[in-house]
Amino acid sequence: MKTRVLIVEDEDRLRRVLELQLRSAGFDADLAGSAEEALKLTDRANLILTDLRLPGMDGLELLSLIRRQNTQTPVIVMTAFGTIETAVAAMKAGAADFLLKPFSLDHLMTVVRKALAFRALEDENRQLREELGRRYQFENIIGRSPPMQEIFATVMRVAPTRATVLLAGESGVGKDLIARAIHYHSPRRDRPFVKINCTALPENLMESELFGYDKGAFTGAVSSKPGKFEHADTGTAFLDEIGDVPPTIQVKLLRVLQEREFERLGSNKTRHIDVRIVAATNQDLRAALEQGTFREDLYYRLNVVPINIPPLRERREDIPFLAEHFVEKLARASGSRADSITDAAIEKLMSYHWPGNVRELENVIERSLVLCSGGRLDAADIRLEASPRARQPAAEAFLPEGMTLDEYEQALIREALRRAEGNKSQAARLLGLTRNALRYRLSQMGLESG
Repeated sequence: MKTRVLIVEDEDRLRRVLELQLRSAGFDADLAGSAEEALKLTDRANLILTDLRLPGMDGLELLSLIRRQNTQTPVIVMTAFGTIETAVAAMKAGAADFLLKPFSLDHLMTVVRKALAFRALEDENRQLREELGRRYQFENIIGRSPPMQEIFATVMRVAPTRATVLLAGESGVGKDLIARAIHYHSPRRDRPFVKINCTALPENLMESELFGYDKGAFTGAVSSKPGKFEHADTGTAFLDEIGDVPPTIQVKLLRVLQEREFERLGSNKTRHIDVRIVAATNQDLRAALEQGTFREDLYYRLNVVPINIPPLRERREDIPFLAEHFVEKLARASGSRADSITDAAIEKLMSYHWPGNVRELENVIERSLVLCSGGRLDAADIRLEASPRARQPAAEAFLPEGMTLDEYEQALIREALRRAEGNKSQAARLLGLTRNALRYRLSQMGLESG
C-alpha cells in the first residue's frame, strides 16, 4: 500500500501543488482546507502536513488534538510566519519537523522522507523491544492464572522505576526469575545483575563479600577486593533470602538503601553507588520483626513494592502450561523419545500437592522424560515422590500430654540440635527456621553463647 499523506492547507492553489508533487513521488494524498475537516481524516494518514495558520482551529491546536489521541503519526508544520518561538512551540507540541514558506518542492520531499524514515525506525525499535520483552518476560515464567497475570502487570509497572521490591514466596516459586524480569524491563537492563544468596554466605564472611575489603583489612587480605555491591553499581542487586542476614549486616544494608553509600572492610573511605535493590524471602519477615531478629526500619525500606508469589498448589490452572513448556524445553536435552504429554499425565500432576513448587515440577518432568520409553509422557511415566506429605488430621495436632507450648518448642529445638550434632545452621534448616530465628529462640532458652 502507498504511504498516505494528509495535506491541511486553506490556500487552494498551494494545496493542489502539494498534492501533485506528493502523488508524482508515489504517495497517496488526502486534502483538507481546515483543521476541523482534517480531524475526520487523521486516522488513515501515515503523515500529516499542516499549515499553522488555518481558519477556525489553527495548526498547533490540531497538532495537540492529534497527540492527545495517542497517535504516533508524524506531523510536519508549515508557516510563512516563521519565528524561533513558533518553531519551538510546534516542536514541543510534538511536530516531527518545521517548514518555512516559501520552500522548494525538493526540500519538502527531503523533510517528508526524513520524517517517514524516522517513524519507521521508531516502529522497528519498538517492535524489537516488545519481542525481546515477550521473549524474556515470559519465556521461563509461565502463568495464565489471575494471580500470575497480576504479578506480570506489577512487574511491568514497577520495572521502569528504581523502587525497591520485596519478593515473597515459598522455595521454588520462581522469585529469581521475577527478579531478573524486573531488571530486564528496567532502564538498567544493559547494566550488571548481581545475585547475592544470603543463605550461602557464611556469617563471618558476609560483610567482606557484600562490601569488599581493603588490603590489610585482615590476615590474608594481600590486596583490595570490591564487594558484590560495587559489582552491581549502576545495575541491580538481588538479595535472595534476605531473612538470613544477621543484625550487624542489616545495619549496613539499611545505609545502602537510605544513603546509597558504604565503606569497605578496613577502609574509612565512603563509597557511593547507584544500585537498584530487589530482595526475596521464603520466610515470614513480619514474624521476624515480632521476634526482634529483623530490623523494622530495614523491613519498611525493603517492602516499598511487595510482590507475593503464590505457591503452585494455589494456581493449579498453570500446571498444564508449565508441564508442556518443560516437556518442550527438556525433551531434546534429556535425549528422550517423548515430545508431548497426555491429558492423563496432566491430571496426575494436577492432583499432586507440589511442596517444591515450580522447581519440583521441572525436576519431575525431567526425571520422567529420562525414564520414559514411549513417544508421549503418560500418567504411568510421571515419577512423583513416593510418599507425599499429607496434612495431619486436626485431632492429631494437639500438644503431647502434659507439655506446654514453650516446653514442646524447646524439646523440638534440642532434638534438632542433637540430630545436627550442634550445628546451628543445620538445626535451623531441620526446623524450617532462619539462623537468626533459631538464635533468638536459643537466647530465650539461655542456650545462645553468641
